[in-house]
Amino acid sequence: MAETDPKRLMDPKTGFSHQTGTYSSLRPPLPLPPINQPLSVAEFCLSLFHRTSTDGSTTFVVNETAGESLSYSQFVSQVRSLAYSLQQRYFLSQNDVAFVVSPPSIHIPVVYFALLSLGIIVSPSNPLSSNSEIAHQIQLSKSVIAFATSKTFHKIPSLKHGTILLDSPEFLSMLTQSNVDNIIKSVKVNQSDTAAILYSSGTTGRVKGVMVTHRNLIGMMAISHRYNMNQGKDNDKPPPRPVTFFTLPLFHVFGFFMLLGMVLSASTVVLVERFDFEEMLRAVEKYKVTGMPVSPPVVVALVKSDLTKKYNLSSLQGLGCGGASLGEEMAQRFKKKFPNVLLAQ
Repeated sequence: MAETDPKRLMDPKTGFSHQTGTYSSLRPPLPLPPINQPLSVAEFCLSLFHRTSTDGSTTFVVNETAGESLSYSQFVSQVRSLAYSLQQRYFLSQNDVAFVVSPPSIHIPVVYFALLSLGIIVSPSNPLSSNSEIAHQIQLSKSVIAFATSKTFHKIPSLKHGTILLDSPEFLSMLTQSNVDNIIKSVKVNQSDTAAILYSSGTTGRVKGVMVTHRNLIGMMAISHRYNMNQGKDNDKPPPRPVTFFTLPLFHVFGFFMLLGMVLSASTVVLVERFDFEEMLRAVEKYKVTGMPVSPPVVVALVKSDLTKKYNLSSLQGLGCGGASLGEEMAQRFKKKFPNVLLAQ
């Protein structure tokens, strides 16, 4: 009788199946919510956050450039308030697309989570994009409403539901509605629904829109959650609470995914409106940053710059390097200079 069990056909050392020509993970499967359970990635992340012992007064996000911060209790309250305000003031339908074009700010996570919880598709864009690039992206995504700032507003064409300015009194009032928990309309978001439309870099041809489902993001968050749960298991004392400096733009797929993961792990996020290498080093010392998602050029700068001697970087525990490959020689040089910092690619 022919062997049909895929696990027995798989090489136990590599996970490769000669029959299918594919690799399977050798790690145990992740427990995921049933596929037919209505669940947004925002709800999934917040449910895991609420299981942590994090105090509500703990800082969630800091905008170092503007000197603003947001605690976790304020974040959760503002997400609910904004979701309610959008339901009351705008006639948005589930699976409508909201275009977001703004520099990094403490408002962006609130906007993302409020929209995702309502089943509205988030479509963030680079605020430095030209008017024609913005128009092309809006045409691709079929956005019906936009979130922008006074500096980026002029780039947005006329949309069905207009543009909400993130630095306007109107928007700020949408964040401060009280007692909305019992009156906000519950929305059933299918995991197979599109959560976000993110944009390719345009390296080959014109920029393309990439559709990502709630299920896809929930799976990625489940991987992060397992990693977080395994951290410190072998240590006698718990690891320090994570503080992450964001070198990544929040509109980029890497930054978008990492921002969701910050809520999941109850991390503190430190943002700057425009990246500056020395400002990053200063923030690591000031906030005792434990980790940073980075691109290879940042790793190269850390290896080569003498500015690293000017600041206390001893709190750093790990860097997650992505976006492009980093050469083995540079990785070894980083390890030699920062022996206590894990560099993961």
